Amino acid sequence: MISNIPNRLQIRSARFDSGSRIDPALVQAYRETEYRVLGAHAMVLRLDVHSDRLVSLHQAFLVECSVFITAYNPYSQRADLEVNIRRQSELAELLESRGLVVFQGIGRHPGGRWAGEPGFLVPGMPLDEACDIGRQFRQNAIICCGVDATPRLILLR
Repeated sequence: MISNIPNRLQIRSARFDSGSRIDPALVQAYRETEYRVLGAHAMVLRLDVHSDRLVSLHQAFLVECSVFITAYNPYSQRADLEVNIRRQSELAELLESRGLVVFQGIGRHPGGRWAGEPGFLVPGMPLDEACDIGRQFRQNAIICCGVDATPRLILLR
């Protein structure tokens, strides 16, 4: 659904690695993960690597930022598939109720150490709102892509 996409957004604040309660090995796994966007705007996002395809998506939707977010496996603790599916559906409904565009995606570690986790790329979502939603769904982190179209890891705990 396309509506109410903010025209110009800025990444205002973020909490990066320092002072986090998250295990550094888990943070490293997040950094190594590939965040894949599926469908017509398919792309692979890697942390701290500029994405020309993301620039094109931002231009197409007249936004300067986007986030990649999931509701799967709260605090990176494996949950039952049924629970994860329900949580992801609730997240999709919340995002769409706010008039945001939602693209299906999946975060997958290239070493295959963990099963991929479905996620969403959401163009135009402000960072503070994304952080609030990430915390609401008990996530350790989200991925935020600013005007430079470079995905960054934002730790929430």
